[in-house]
Amino acid sequence: MTRIAIVRKEKCFMKNCNFLCASVCPINREEKNCIININDKARIDEILCTGCGICVHKCPYSAISVLNLPEQLKEDPIHRYGENSFELFSLPIVKKKTVVGVIGRNGIGKSTALSILAGNLKPNLGDYKNPPQDREIIQRYSTNWIADYFTKLLDNKIKLSYKPQRIELLPELYKGKVIDLLKKIDERKILDKLMKELDIESIKDRDFVHLSGGELQRVAIIAAAIRKADFYYFDEPSSFLDITYRIKIAKVIRDIVENENAGVVVIEHDLATLDYISDEIQIVYGEPTCYGIFSQSKSVRRGINEYLSGFLDSENIRFRDYPIKFADSNLIRTYSNEVLYEIPELGKKFDSFSLNVSPLKLHKGEVLCIIGANGLGKTTFLNLVSGNLESDKNEIKIKNISYKKQVLDNPDKKVIDFLKEKAGSEFSSGWYKQNILEKLNIQSILNNTLKDLSGGELQKVHIAANLSGDTQLVLMDEPSAFIDVEDRLNVAEVIKEFVSRKEISAIVVDHDIQFIDHLADTMLIFEGIPGIKGNVSSVLNKKEGMNAALKMLDITYRIDRESGRRRVNKTDSQLDRIQKKEGKYFYI
Repeated sequence: MTRIAIVRKEKCFMKNCNFLCASVCPINREEKNCIININDKARIDEILCTGCGICVHKCPYSAISVLNLPEQLKEDPIHRYGENSFELFSLPIVKKKTVVGVIGRNGIGKSTALSILAGNLKPNLGDYKNPPQDREIIQRYSTNWIADYFTKLLDNKIKLSYKPQRIELLPELYKGKVIDLLKKIDERKILDKLMKELDIESIKDRDFVHLSGGELQRVAIIAAAIRKADFYYFDEPSSFLDITYRIKIAKVIRDIVENENAGVVVIEHDLATLDYISDEIQIVYGEPTCYGIFSQSKSVRRGINEYLSGFLDSENIRFRDYPIKFADSNLIRTYSNEVLYEIPELGKKFDSFSLNVSPLKLHKGEVLCIIGANGLGKTTFLNLVSGNLESDKNEIKIKNISYKKQVLDNPDKKVIDFLKEKAGSEFSSGWYKQNILEKLNIQSILNNTLKDLSGGELQKVHIAANLSGDTQLVLMDEPSAFIDVEDRLNVAEVIKEFVSRKEISAIVVDHDIQFIDHLADTMLIFEGIPGIKGNVSSVLNKKEGMNAALKMLDITYRIDRESGRRRVNKTDSQLDRIQKKEGKYFYI
């Protein structure tokens, strides 16, 4: 098959459009049933479909996609979710003693592939009506590594360990104390070591329901790493973690292939973490929510750079018609000298934690980014500024604050209704459509309900809501979480454009260095002892801020000359030592 037709059933509302796609279809006009009504949802016959694209352009809900598959594609699908639904054509090649890094857009099949490899989803070879028996799957791939893998998996001769993407769901699955669960599964006898390395000794007696996002992530990574397995799968392990912990979890994962006869696959959107952790890179390309294909294995630098360029060299495939480019870090964006708000000295003391923040000024058009280790009070600071917490020292008097929190609400409400409530009359403006909805790529999900969105989709909807209405100060807590590389740069551009156009200010907390570098005008550095005290001094310009933060964390970055992206230097490498000696931790 060279063409596939996708109907996103959650977006198909035939009763509202009077079956428009069928009425405009040239094949239907010839009295052939190319598009028919099945339970008030469109169904497209992929054999009859000529790929004219009329139904795609006429559908008022963006529910239809018709795509020609790459000519180079020889494989049949390994899995399809249903008729006119997403197809996955290949799997990552897993290897012993190797960390395989996987990169690709959200909705392209990365997590589906891991679910298949982990035995949580049985592949149907594209036959969703009559799924194949186990022996048929093995026969299909008799000359491929997949046959041996699935033979062992089905015979229970292979052991797997899996860290899921949605760690916020763990409290629903596990009740009781952290330590009680971890002790039960410590098959490698390294629990005590990892609890120290990832700093969870102070939370080991807590129930899962009382853990923060970063704490849940570290516990989930430890739970996967302490098992004895043949293959380990980590789905987005850096989410909610600060830069220091991203390096620490990279070392924990690399320790697996260095000390066990095992293979590791890691899905990750943070390019610096992916670069640091991987031995090889495999790119997933295709069309989000339509189909996905895994590339050949590539060296780390080559793989990431080919992903950014949009062209797979050895496969001779262009999967994106533009390259992803990073702005020159040394370029300074101008903003007004006019002070919009003066935030007084703030302080907050809890039973076991205290936070002190020096006075600061916010200017019109300024994006102030906050960086620092987990547990130093960054979210507490946002809650003080927003008025959700009362400061022990001074009162905040700022009105019209918009606050996107770290943990996102997902009510049973349509996206379009949710955003209309936030944006008011501005929702119907051409500017809002072009600069918020289109740039964040959420027009196609306006008729979806929030509770049915993926993590990345939900994040972008909340960012759009945050940038809606008559706000004077935008607060954002980790807007890059769950969002892929391309959308992260789009998000940064949307925030900067909104703040500049409205002549307001924004305060953004995030851990992705590349994202912060693209977004920030100025920076606040949180220092102190995690979980005990946090201190914040004066606002720094971006260059001073990045160097100060990375010096505190004892990490250096270099620039990849081909792509302009940031790469973490190996600790105590020659370049690491040179940059530290020169005091150039980030900008060189």
